[in-house]
Amino acid sequence: MAIKSYLAHPYNGQKEKLQKELSIIPHCEVIPAANKDVLILVTDTNTRQEEDILKEKLETITSLKLLAMVSGFNTKNK
Repeated sequence: MAIKSYLAHPYNGQKEKLQKELSIIPHCEVIPAANKDVLILVTDTNTRQEEDILKEKLETITSLKLLAMVSGFNTKNK
């Protein structure tokens, strides 16, 4: 299982749109910052294939200006 957290920076004026677009993607949890124009994105995938599909979906989001990973780790499935 891969768990990663990112700071997601929207284009100007598109924070709400970005939040909606990210929140409908499977394996994603979105937390908006209260005082900044940024979102926290936490992803949790079980396989490499799920991770690849997620990456492809993130790359298609037009309101996403920058996605910076701040932490990531893998744990073995039991």
